Amino acid sequence: MNRFLSLLVAVYSLLGYAQSPDDAIKREQELQKSIDFINQNKLNDDRDVVGVAEFKSDIESPYTGLVTEKVVEVLKNSNRVIVVDRTNRDKIVYELEYQKSEEFIGKDIAEQGNSLAAMQLVQGEITKIPVYRMKNPDGTVRGYKASVAFQLKVDNVATQQTTNAVCFEGKSSKECVSAQAAVLMSMNSLEPALSEYFLNTFPLNAKIIKLSEGGNGKAEKVIIKAGQMHGVKVGNRFNVIKTETYDGEEMPSVLGCITVTNLVGTAFSECKIDKKLAKQLHDMLNSSTKLYCRLVINE
Repeated sequence: MNRFLSLLVAVYSLLGYAQSPDDAIKREQELQKSIDFINQNKLNDDRDVVGVAEFKSDIESPYTGLVTEKVVEVLKNSNRVIVVDRTNRDKIVYELEYQKSEEFIGKDIAEQGNSLAAMQLVQGEITKIPVYRMKNPDGTVRGYKASVAFQLKVDNVATQQTTNAVCFEGKSSKECVSAQAAVLMSMNSLEPALSEYFLNTFPLNAKIIKLSEGGNGKAEKVIIKAGQMHGVKVGNRFNVIKTETYDGEEMPSVLGCITVTNLVGTAFSECKIDKKLAKQLHDMLNSSTKLYCRLVINE
C-alpha cells in the first residue's frame, strides 16, 4: 500500500461479513433468478459487472445518498467495470417489467444496464456525516461545514466471499453556502483515495491477441484486448504474466513489461515489446501456456 492510501485508508477485517451473506447479497441473488435478467455475455464488453448497493447508516441524515452517488461516480470513472445501480430495488423490478412492453422492443441491450447480473457488489456503511451550521454574531446562519466517514467492502455475489472492510474519512469541508455543498466537498477530498482503491480492487487484465511484425520482419509489437473503453492511455505499461498450476493452485510469474504505443479502436492497444520477450511469447502463444497482461499502477 503506498504512502497516499496509508494516510487516508485504514484496512481491517470485519469477521461478520465473511460468515454469512447479508441482505444486499440475498436481494441480488433473488433478482438474478428472474428470467428477464440479462447475461453479461450478451454484451460486447468483457469487463466485470459490479453493482453498488445503497449505503447503510444508523445516522439519520438527508445527505447519505450523496455518499453513494459519489462512490458510483468514482467507480464509473475508473473504467474498470460495468457499474449497475442497486440502490433502489423497486426501480430495478419496475425496469424488468417495463422491458416486457412493446415500447422496449428493439432497444439496444446496453440501455438495459440495471438488469445486468452483478458479479460483485460494492457495499458501504456510513459511520459519520455531521453537518455544522456556521452562525453570524446575531444568530443567523451564514454557511455550513461537513465531514464524512464510511466503510467500504466488495462482495462476490456467487461465492459470498468478501474483501476486508476499508475505512475512508474525508477532510472537513470549508464553509459552504449549503449543507449539500459541504458534504460534497468532503466527499470530493476522498476522490483520489477512492479511485486508487478501485484501481487496486479491480485490476485491469488483458488478453494477448497477437504479435505484430515490425519493419524488419521481426515481432516488435503486441496487440492486447484493453483500450480506451478500459481507461488505457498511450504510455501505460503492462506486465506480461505466465501462470502455472502447482498442487491445484495457480502461481503467476512476470515475464516482462510492454508499453502502450497506440490505441486501436476502443477495445485494443498496440504495445512495444523487446526482442527477448517477443521470442518467449511467440513460443508460448503456440502452446497451452496461460498468459495475460496486467496494467502496472502506482509507478
